Amino acid sequence: MSIIAQIEDFSIAKQIKNKRLKLNMTQKELADAVGMSKYGDRTIRRWENGESRPSPLELKQILNFPEKTPFPNNKKGEFKMIDLFSGIGGTRLGFHLTGKTKVVFSSEIDKFSIKTYEANFGETPSGDITQILSENIPNHDILVGGFPCQAFSQAGKKLGFEDTRGTLFFEIARILKDKKPKCFLLENVKNLISHNKGNTFNVIVNTLKSLDYEVYHNLFKAKDFGVPQNRERVYIVGFNKKLIPNYGEFKFPTPLNTITKVGDILETNVDSKYTISDNLWNGHQRRKIQHKEKGNGFGYSLFNKNSSYTNTISARYYKDGSEILIEQKGKNPRKLTPREAARLQGFPDNFIIPVSDTQSYKQFGNSVVVPVIHAIAIEIIKILNNQK
Repeated sequence: MSIIAQIEDFSIAKQIKNKRLKLNMTQKELADAVGMSKYGDRTIRRWENGESRPSPLELKQILNFPEKTPFPNNKKGEFKMIDLFSGIGGTRLGFHLTGKTKVVFSSEIDKFSIKTYEANFGETPSGDITQILSENIPNHDILVGGFPCQAFSQAGKKLGFEDTRGTLFFEIARILKDKKPKCFLLENVKNLISHNKGNTFNVIVNTLKSLDYEVYHNLFKAKDFGVPQNRERVYIVGFNKKLIPNYGEFKFPTPLNTITKVGDILETNVDSKYTISDNLWNGHQRRKIQHKEKGNGFGYSLFNKNSSYTNTISARYYKDGSEILIEQKGKNPRKLTPREAARLQGFPDNFIIPVSDTQSYKQFGNSVVVPVIHAIAIEIIKILNNQK
């Protein structure tokens, strides 16, 4: 190899490594983020060591990976907001798109979710909310939070308030009591309403009402707001009756009822790493037959571009993708790509995914449907703007 070629290789290797470090990514995260194949991290490692070099297109793809925060805080936002159990910021994004809110505090404990939050909003959430005193939380107008729902989910242990995770709701109640914001929006699984014969939900609503909030709740499906997913969630809105005298004017948004199609969120030329293996596919088919013989409907679910909508994507999607598999002609079905998972939750394509595929599936499966949040946020803002 000539001296000039060696110098070029060294320069390229340095550029790739510097870019990766600047993005605060591992080699695996960078490889997944730019859509490389299954063992892309090994390729990145070779490039950084100067053992091989990327094509001009591959190099451009890495060096052009966005560094600029796509959703910086609305500095001129009229209403101050705090974002609890923020995850990757889906609820924040729904309010951000109104242009009316400014986030003054956020809290999240998962380090990978924090990484995604930082990349998209340019801010680092505070840690464990149970360790943060109310006096250290800024005054605010709006509190939002998708408090952990494992305790209330149909897939969970169904222990509700007996489950320590369930008691995290009371961190929200504590802050509402101490800071008295004008309003709040909470999101949770549909089963929260019926859990423990309705007693769990009654405790939640009565707790909120005891803090002098007028409380509203509604169930919405993602597909009713233009997103091709049958994800149903309960949304709880409350207004401080002493500060917002026109609280009675609040109305939840009307579902759009637009026709949805899975093809609208699918990518083209998807890498083969998302096609499930023969072993996994055979296992899915075998288990579905077993479930059918037992008379239940469990098992994998297949969809194609013409399907109206998919099942609900879950945080465990990374394991086998069984709840949403995309048909492929002449070969095994495939899982959604991380970008498709993001679209299935209504995240715009400029939302940065700076983590591995495994973590991105967990994050989007745990997140909220952005268009539903946005529609509710618009109605909340109307009330705040029209205070009598």
